[in-house]
Amino acid sequence: MFRRIADYDNPLQAEDLQKVTNELDLITVPALYCDRLGLPDDYPAKLEKAVSRGGYMLTHVLLALIWIHENGCEVQLPESFIEEVYHDNAALINDDPVVDDLELEAAAFLYLAGQGALVDNAFVERVIAVQNDDGGLGYSSDVPGESNWHPTILGLLLLLHVRFPSDSYPPMLAPALP
Repeated sequence: MFRRIADYDNPLQAEDLQKVTNELDLITVPALYCDRLGLPDDYPAKLEKAVSRGGYMLTHVLLALIWIHENGCEVQLPESFIEEVYHDNAALINDDPVVDDLELEAAAFLYLAGQGALVDNAFVERVIAVQNDDGGLGYSSDVPGESNWHPTILGLLLLLHVRFPSDSYPPMLAPALP
């Protein structure tokens, strides 16, 4: 299902969506294919419920909104919903010295959404300071250990977009080939 990120022509049938059961994927996968399959009628309510749950559900709503926008789709949401999603994601990033996976995800997705100004520069400095010797990051900087792929990708994506903002790149999703 996620091959759509790199391959616009990744085959998918509407019934494939019925096989999606992970709660995070139920938020993101419809956004990946909204240009082909539309969005479910209950999708706005799912997004609102996910935001109210916070944490990774909230960050994945932001990612879904990015993909909905990139796919040229529309979803009927309350007027202030998207701004609240931005600010709620920014609120996940606290000012303690610990850097964790959730904060990295919120910061990286805010930068992808063109909302990097909501991420405090001090957080970016903490990310740089807590990188492991291999340049990677663990799930939480207060637990020493090996780098993990998820926080490492998020951290590197964040740092890339701090240096080169998202508007200097093509969209995240692969476009249709001519």
